[in-house]
Amino acid sequence: MKFHSFLFINFLIISGILSSCTKENPTPVTEGDSNDVILEFDNRVGAQKLVLGETLYQTGTGESFTVSTFNYFVSNVSLKKTDGSNIKFPDQYFLIRQADNNSWEPVLKNVPAGDYQEITFTIGVDSTKSVSPVGERKGVLDEGSYGDDGMYWSWNSGYIFLKLEGTSPAAPANGAGIRRFQMHVGGFGGMTSATINNLRTVTLPFPQNQLATVRKTVAPTIHVIANLQKIFSGKTTVKIADTPAIHMPAAAVPLANNYVHMFTVDHTHNE
Repeated sequence: MKFHSFLFINFLIISGILSSCTKENPTPVTEGDSNDVILEFDNRVGAQKLVLGETLYQTGTGESFTVSTFNYFVSNVSLKKTDGSNIKFPDQYFLIRQADNNSWEPVLKNVPAGDYQEITFTIGVDSTKSVSPVGERKGVLDEGSYGDDGMYWSWNSGYIFLKLEGTSPAAPANGAGIRRFQMHVGGFGGMTSATINNLRTVTLPFPQNQLATVRKTVAPTIHVIANLQKIFSGKTTVKIADTPAIHMPAAAVPLANNYVHMFTVDHTHNE
């Protein structure tokens, strides 16, 4: 009897943990209701949390590195309902900066009530917004809003979609003996087909039984993991020793092709 009681208690504990992340029977959808949806971006290197500074990580090829800067733009978000319809959020741009934990959880406002099963977003800033008048580019698109973390190429008239910087023993030493690497990805395609387009679109289904249930009283959080280790491995293996400094769109194509696969939805919270 004691053994069976022990199993029953453990079953109740596990059931409580699972129900804390997603609700089996959400309240009915009421037409016209809406709420916020929080997108929680959790940057990691493999299974390790990303910590700027001294933490030493390794690429898939065994190169050691530390990270001093890790930023990327997220835009053109859309959420797919279980009925197959899509709710789009145009003209919303978010800059995820590892150095600023206030940027890790951007919010989609006034999301219609419903059950959502998939998220799509663009890494980068689309060509329409990139060439729009400066006065129309507010918030994170304001070129002066990054401080020392410049995310705009004034010489190339375009945003840096993703920036990864740090140090590595695999990088050559500069005049001060510091072995830095810099990987900057940009290039929105411009007006001709010959111009490099490094914009990438990510579509992520939610885990099984992990719907985001938006209700008048429920504002879900979608927990997205970004594994920056994928930047170095994927369609193309990128070695710091071979390319310690990338600042041109053409050279950054392999990075964009790799990091499009660095995102996964880990779980949702419906609270």
